[in-house]
Amino acid sequence: MRLPAQLRDTDRLLTRRAAAGIPPGVGKALSAVEEMAESSKLWCGAATAMAWLGGWRGRKAAAAGLGALVVAQLVSNGVCKQLADRPRPPKEWFPHDEADDRPDSSSFPSGHTAAAVAFTAAVAPTWPAAGAACAVPAAMVALERVQSGAHYPSDVAAGAVIGLAGAWLTHRTPRLVLRRWL
Repeated sequence: MRLPAQLRDTDRLLTRRAAAGIPPGVGKALSAVEEMAESSKLWCGAATAMAWLGGWRGRKAAAAGLGALVVAQLVSNGVCKQLADRPRPPKEWFPHDEADDRPDSSSFPSGHTAAAVAFTAAVAPTWPAAGAACAVPAAMVALERVQSGAHYPSDVAAGAVIGLAGAWLTHRTPRLVLRRWL
């Protein structure tokens, strides 16, 4: 994947700043949240809690969140990563050993970020308080993906856009289908 020079230079600068500028204690907290989000465990747990504690609104929010997450994962990991062959940031840029433990797949886009943003953005319209609560770990996951060396900032931004599109599609699809058939 070939990026314009200015975007590539900005990506490099921001990646190096994130790698060097985040204190080790904060980095550990980011890594702990990302580990919970691995394989969508955090989002499935949040959906379970919403469905159990939130009544009808909680079940609706959980279903929307999980639906959007699936759409975002399919687009980011099933399509985009297969089409884009972008290498991960160089390990030498990172003063910690987290860059040693990262996937071999394409760096573009961030599937973790796509899932986190999709879930959060789909939950928020139905249950704003739950969406706000999910926004904090979603932002932490996005930041961790750059800080750990797994992604460039543009990979995370693309993942966020995919997540927002997945949430939008999840909310719009029922209306579009009903309009088509009624």
